[in-house]
Amino acid sequence: MATTLHLRSESKPLEHRSALTPTTAKALLDAGYKVNVERSPERIFEDSEFEAVGATLVPEGSWVDAPADHIIVGLKELPEDKFALKHTHVQFAHCYKQQGGWQDVLSRFPQGGGTLLDLEFLTDDTGRRVAAFGYHAGYAGAALAVEAWAYQLTNPGSRMPKVSSYANQDLLLKDVRSALQSGSEKAGRQPRVLVIGALGRCGRGAVDLCRQAGIADENILKWDLPETKKGGPFEEIVESDIFVNCIYLSDPIPPFLNKESLSSPKRNLSVVCDVSCDTTNPHNPIPIYTENSTFVNPTLPVPGYENPPLSVISIDHLPSLLPREASEAFSQALLPSLLQLKERKTSRVWQQAEALFNEKVKTLPEGLRAAWEKVTGQAQGSDKKPNGEDRFDGIGMGAGCG
Repeated sequence: MATTLHLRSESKPLEHRSALTPTTAKALLDAGYKVNVERSPERIFEDSEFEAVGATLVPEGSWVDAPADHIIVGLKELPEDKFALKHTHVQFAHCYKQQGGWQDVLSRFPQGGGTLLDLEFLTDDTGRRVAAFGYHAGYAGAALAVEAWAYQLTNPGSRMPKVSSYANQDLLLKDVRSALQSGSEKAGRQPRVLVIGALGRCGRGAVDLCRQAGIADENILKWDLPETKKGGPFEEIVESDIFVNCIYLSDPIPPFLNKESLSSPKRNLSVVCDVSCDTTNPHNPIPIYTENSTFVNPTLPVPGYENPPLSVISIDHLPSLLPREASEAFSQALLPSLLQLKERKTSRVWQQAEALFNEKVKTLPEGLRAAWEKVTGQAQGSDKKPNGEDRFDGIGMGAGCG
């Protein structure tokens, strides 16, 4: 019997990306999979594009009642709810690093006998993520940061208005270049941009945007592990105009900036774009904000800072600014792994993902994991890590956010 993949419609507001594209859906169909695609009013790809390659269109939200052996494929978190999850889900869940509400999210899987195969932790033989939105996250984050810097200069006292997804990268660049020109004219100079995690995918995206927008290379500070190993806070951050954070965080590190460093008389910093978005992580190295911004309200003002004012961009789905390019790149990179889903019990990448899920379930309070222990026969007590999990200890530069 053919393995069935069920692409769910994303429920996050203004999320236009897709884990599958018409191109990758066709490749899966050609490989013998059955692909069900939920109709979606928000997805960047039209329903008809999937239908044209042979996928079966199904109602939005129908994954809930799909047969238990169907594999549910998505991107962002499921809608907040309490019912137990019976399926295998392939998605970004953001519940493995003790983010806010992680127990509520993770416990739904063992309660229903379901499994989470988290896209954030799929790695190849070298420990590198098989697919990530990092590049486009960094690219989009830097774009909004430059626009915010310019907007604050040309519209003092006003918050940056809402932004929308772009049909393609060229249209985004046109707007960023225009903003950069107006901001530079007002400031009498170009901004100095500091990117931490510059050698990773996310950081490369941020640096590429700055260069393509027209910022001189000497105004782009490209930092990675050698520059940050001494530990923050860093005066170079507050003396720059724009700071773009592109690290992957899993262990505590000293903050990159804090109230003391921001009080420096040499502060030029007016925009922080936290692409990594560890908003609810207790070890967030940018401890100056506590909530996510959105495409509707892209910037969060940081109280107590004027001349210049200080704003944070903390949008947790930045690649949706360029949903078509981001989806195509991500889905193509993920495709070799998706093609192994029918043998996921013997495929290394999926075995590793399930082993990590099992380890994380063991960290739940006993009452929340009881059903899972009954089904699997596993019990708490093993602290052995699945292959590859240790590759995520410490800081991995440039992962970006899902």
